[in-house]
Amino acid sequence: MPTFCMSTFLLHQTVIEHINKLRKLCLRRGADVNAKQKPKAAWTMVCKAKDEGGLGVIDLKTLNEALLIKFLHKFFNKEDIPWVSLV
Repeated sequence: MPTFCMSTFLLHQTVIEHINKLRKLCLRRGADVNAKQKPKAAWTMVCKAKDEGGLGVIDLKTLNEALLIKFLHKFFNKEDIPWVSLV
């Protein structure tokens, strides 16, 4: 999903859950699409930072909220960006 969508719109919780489900399956299965393996690591551990012992996979809910705040920051501070002057 492009970051433009994530920085402009608040993603619904069901959308985030569906994307996370696909991410978990991709991580679990690897190259074998039909594998029925149990996960080798808990999702909470996978989302931890690398220096904390995780894999550094970014949590989409947190990322979406951070990008929305960045979007609002640019808008309210009237930064010299074409879309800000257009709005």
